[in-house]
Amino acid sequence: TNKKHGQHLLKNPGIIDKIVAASDIKPSDTVFEIGPGTGNLTMRLLESAKRVVAHEIDPRMAAEVRKRATNAGRNNLEVQECDVLRGKWPIFDVCTANLPYQISSPFTFKLLAHRPMFRCAVLMFQKEFAERLIAKVGEKQYGRLAVNTALFVKVTCVCKVSRGSFTPPPEVDSMVVKVVPRDPPIEVDFREWDGLMRICFSRKRKTLRSSFCTKDTLKTLEENYKTWCALRGEKPKKEPMKDKALEALNALGLAEQRAIRIDLDTYFRLLLEFNRRGIHFSNIAAGSRIGEAVGGAAAKGPTEDLFVDDGADDGGDGDDDMED
Repeated sequence: TNKKHGQHLLKNPGIIDKIVAASDIKPSDTVFEIGPGTGNLTMRLLESAKRVVAHEIDPRMAAEVRKRATNAGRNNLEVQECDVLRGKWPIFDVCTANLPYQISSPFTFKLLAHRPMFRCAVLMFQKEFAERLIAKVGEKQYGRLAVNTALFVKVTCVCKVSRGSFTPPPEVDSMVVKVVPRDPPIEVDFREWDGLMRICFSRKRKTLRSSFCTKDTLKTLEENYKTWCALRGEKPKKEPMKDKALEALNALGLAEQRAIRIDLDTYFRLLLEFNRRGIHFSNIAAGSRIGEAVGGAAAKGPTEDLFVDDGADDGGDGDDDMED
């Protein structure tokens, strides 16, 4: 194995069985495998799939898995020696991956942005990252990563994986998750959405009233509102931004709620309440302008920043810390 590439080879046959079962591979499927290593999982995939396309960054591993497939009489494997974040991806039905943990966020973005859409992906992540992906409302790990991922896919836990299931063992435990794209996908202006999420989850154990009434947030929203009015040729109303923001929160009974307690559908309704009042969030997301969000298609696409794992906690574990 090569430490530079963060390689830990999966050796536990029981875990491999669970990955194969969760993948539910059909005889007509193309499977995209990232990080085949010496091929313990690959050989099982080759039995079920029409074709397996593997990306392996280590030439020695690539040679090993090719040799193993050839010796077994399998001719349905294609191995590309490349970095999965830079290489050209095939069209595929199923994706399996034993990822170097340092590329979890950018890989997740590239996978969810891939078209045409795949049927499912069964992925090995560091347990802590996976728990944040699958976190439900009210759980400690629930945050921007879980909410933003849920816009695109449903993520479920397949199994937990102890560090002893690998050679060499990593320093952390892992988890296998199954990712199934939403059909149809949710339509949303991602810059608007991301800006709202950044405010709500900036202090996710505080009430939304507290998060929206900070000086910096109110200043940004006021600037956004004036820009929005200018773009529409309207005169800004003189009502204080704090009052407008609280009006939107109170319309849904959310002023005293905390971000960690609010589900996806309610956040959509909240975004609509703010937008109806001319309150927009686009330039809270780095590098975007409200003018683009109002007028241009460029604002609609997701950015990699949606899937940054920004940590599960913001200063407290229990309800005792949930004070304004």
